[in-house]
Amino acid sequence: MTDQRVTVVTGASRGIGAAVALRLAREGHDLVLGYRSDEEAARQVAEQVRAQGRRCVTVQADTTDQSDVERLFGAAAEAGLGPVTGLVNNAGVPGPYGPLAEADPEGIRRSVDVNVTGYLLCARAAVRAMTETGVAGSIVNISSGAATLGSPGEYVHYAAAKAAVDAMTVGLAKELGPRGIRVNCVAPGTVWTDFHPDPERPAKRAPNIPLGRCAQPEEIAGAVAWFFSPDASYATGAVLRVAGGM
Repeated sequence: MTDQRVTVVTGASRGIGAAVALRLAREGHDLVLGYRSDEEAARQVAEQVRAQGRRCVTVQADTTDQSDVERLFGAAAEAGLGPVTGLVNNAGVPGPYGPLAEADPEGIRRSVDVNVTGYLLCARAAVRAMTETGVAGSIVNISSGAATLGSPGEYVHYAAAKAAVDAMTVGLAKELGPRGIRVNCVAPGTVWTDFHPDPERPAKRAPNIPLGRCAQPEEIAGAVAWFFSPDASYATGAVLRVAGGM
């Protein structure tokens, strides 16, 4: 990897994505922050990144739209940041909450599209960018503990999509290993963010977690940052569960 690290973070305006952006900034990354709709929140994250002495640009993008993805990755060059060396695939939506039989079909489709197609399109763009510049970069996908727990009665469709992310991580790591591009995955458990339709869901789930609490976004960001660090130079195809024992 080049000395200059330029990382694209999707879904960077809030929650895990915002925490990841700030952690990577502290560790020397310049950033392209992708966001879907909350321009003000993205601007605030960018200000915090710049306050740490790092360069940063924000881009409004729907990761399921190929032209938006191309614009997202092109922003690094346009802003003079240099070649993209990393991607954090984080943008996601839960979709309908409740039993699958009661779920809205369009909501299911949107969840799968964002959580699977969006990840694939962004990974594709990252690989093309890294290959073009000869960068031995790193991709980190954000999955979920739901991928193996199934999330019955809540998000079966979301769990299925995140299982696809795990499979994508393993397959792409094997595909890209010969090029020196590492692909890994962090699978969080329940995290205190505004991702949940029921704001009290983390509190309700905490008693059933072996550690007795839900995670803070910064704890997930720490795991993501490790995969970008020299200490993880031999890690690829790994799915790191950060779920409090679940």
